Amino acid sequence: MQTVYTVLILLLVVGGTRLAAQLIPLPLPLIQIAAGAALAWPSLGLHVGLDPELFMFLFIPPLLFADGWRMPKGEFWKMRWPILTLAFALVLFTVVGGGVFIHVLIPEIPWAAAFALAAVLSPTDALAVSAIAQNRLPKRLMYVLQGEALMNDASGLVAFKFAIAAALTGTFSLMDASLNFLLVAIGGLASGVFLSWLLGRIRAWMIRRGWDDPATHVVLMLLLPFACYMIAEELGVSGILAAVAAGMMQSWVDLLPRQTNTRLLNRSVWSMLEFTFNGVVFLLLGLQLPDIVKSVAHHADDVMWRSSLLTFYVLAVFAVLLALRFGWVWCYWKISVRFEQWWGIELGGKPGEPVLRLSAISALSGVRGAVTLAGVLSVPLLLLDGTAFPQRDLIIFIAAGVILVSLLAATIGLPILLRGLPAASNDQRELEVQAVWRKTAAAAIHMLESEGLPASESGDADETARLAEMKAKLMAEYRHELDSAPDSKEARERARALELADQALRIKALRAQRLELYRMRREHEIDDETMREVLGELDNQEAWVTSKAGRWV
Repeated sequence: MQTVYTVLILLLVVGGTRLAAQLIPLPLPLIQIAAGAALAWPSLGLHVGLDPELFMFLFIPPLLFADGWRMPKGEFWKMRWPILTLAFALVLFTVVGGGVFIHVLIPEIPWAAAFALAAVLSPTDALAVSAIAQNRLPKRLMYVLQGEALMNDASGLVAFKFAIAAALTGTFSLMDASLNFLLVAIGGLASGVFLSWLLGRIRAWMIRRGWDDPATHVVLMLLLPFACYMIAEELGVSGILAAVAAGMMQSWVDLLPRQTNTRLLNRSVWSMLEFTFNGVVFLLLGLQLPDIVKSVAHHADDVMWRSSLLTFYVLAVFAVLLALRFGWVWCYWKISVRFEQWWGIELGGKPGEPVLRLSAISALSGVRGAVTLAGVLSVPLLLLDGTAFPQRDLIIFIAAGVILVSLLAATIGLPILLRGLPAASNDQRELEVQAVWRKTAAAAIHMLESEGLPASESGDADETARLAEMKAKLMAEYRHELDSAPDSKEARERARALELADQALRIKALRAQRLELYRMRREHEIDDETMREVLGELDNQEAWVTSKAGRWV
């Protein structure tokens, strides 16, 4: 029962922190970390023991799957060069540069463990940055940060696993590691895409047979990231990249027909799960903080000196990571502008932009979050020979400290750097959405014009005229409210027939709009973000129309 009580307490506190965030002017992750530390206070005494492998399996696949699902694919492709250089080249740069610095700064941490720490510190958290910046980041930079966070979660954790393997075995070959990295990465991506596609085919087959219960389909999609992770790991490829690829593929598979209620339920469930999982991870960081601090400080004769030294380690590692990121982004921006001037290849830079300022914003936006914490807490307790993993407590302490410092630095620094920059404009997005609505409405009207009137069972001319009038009103207004239900049974039955005809026409019109929306996305006239916004509204409208089915019963 103690485990059940602990889970319920964590969920209750996660919900409470969301309410507290409305009153406290701090990022939600900081509030959740503080709440976790308060729960671990001796007077409350909540303690959670973590199994590293279970922690990695439970939290990483769904979080990365959700990131892949949410990422706008059109914007990802447009900004592919800056995203890929940040997500792969910068990760490698950070692993090498940060790992060397960590080992030089703290010789007690072996080379492999130092590289593992640098690797787990390379993933960034775009959600935390978005909450801090409050939609004031330039749109292009925000898309780059989202794409980077998606891909460097995977690349950083794959590099982390290689470094941990080297620490466990004591052997490392750059050539073998590079080849294995490619095989593991490609295999993970392929397995994730295949499993997501396979689930889509299974769901389409179920729908054709009439098995379209939303709860069943949502449960299958909830299990998909865990299945991808497990199967990929069993095949010897990256379960992390499999979860990312499955999420990106699922955003296409989710466009199955007759799945309006499933999409509505799925969005709600995944939104709740993503918030809960992120919140629980930061709560667990707060819960572990007292034990982490105690484990790295209890051997010291001079507690003040040891505490000062640990704080210096955290600040020094954060400063180096910040400098590496700033230098990389600044150099990339300069080079990209030159490339565009020389060869006309769009790499993401634009002449005339304040490069120094945007580089500083990008550097501070490299906030570390849930993925870093989940990864570092998965560091094994023992080596293969049964001895303790070298400096495990110190590694976890430094990672936790860098997460805190990066959140605080972004909270203080980003508003200052963003001051004076024009706020992100939604004018272009609104114009694009309005154009989509116009095209989908035209498709619905065209369908209604070609749709014959429902046959009148009684052959009553008056009823036929009323059906024609109802269709005209629907085409003109697109939302038509019938009068209140009549009192007589006969009038009620006639009103019921009109209601059903109205409902059928509305659903056909909405589905015509949806087909036009799918066509526009397939032909790259709109991006994923616009499609997701309009599709959500169409699904809501169809759910509203469908809910009126029992009005006259």
